[in-house]
Amino acid sequence: MMNKPNIVRLALVLASLVAVTIASGQDPRPVGTVGGRLQGTWEMQITLTDCAGHVIRSLPSLIEFVAGGTVVESNGGTPQALKTPGEGVWRHTTDSNYAFRFKFFTFNAQNVFTGWTIIAGETTVDETGDANTGSATVEVYDPNGVLVASLCAETVGTRFEL
Repeated sequence: MMNKPNIVRLALVLASLVAVTIASGQDPRPVGTVGGRLQGTWEMQITLTDCAGHVIRSLPSLIEFVAGGTVVESNGGTPQALKTPGEGVWRHTTDSNYAFRFKFFTFNAQNVFTGWTIIAGETTVDETGDANTGSATVEVYDPNGVLVASLCAETVGTRFEL
């Protein structure tokens, strides 16, 4: 049976371990044997389709899955003067699987707001922790919030590191 001072010491040790893990930015979840964790920056190749399997185009993307569940995305499919960076959220679902969702705003060449795009998908990190694959839906909206196009995407990525 533990007395009160021992319980307090144990609680302080556990609190310290949690604080060190959080401060280090490490993912406290065990990785397991089926794959790695998503947190970090990834070089992605995105293939857009009409959702019936017909390829529209492919484009490169750089996406950062930040500790705490935020996403920052930039892609080479649209000139940066015509869109904002994508910003959004991600979360762990099961094993080495993750869900994400982000949004960016679009403009025409005269810098007039033309709407936004929301991309929502899932990805799986492989057992090396350095590659992922997934799929997503792409919804394009006009400035009034009317859905004007729905597309699908397949994604393949590798971790971007020093």
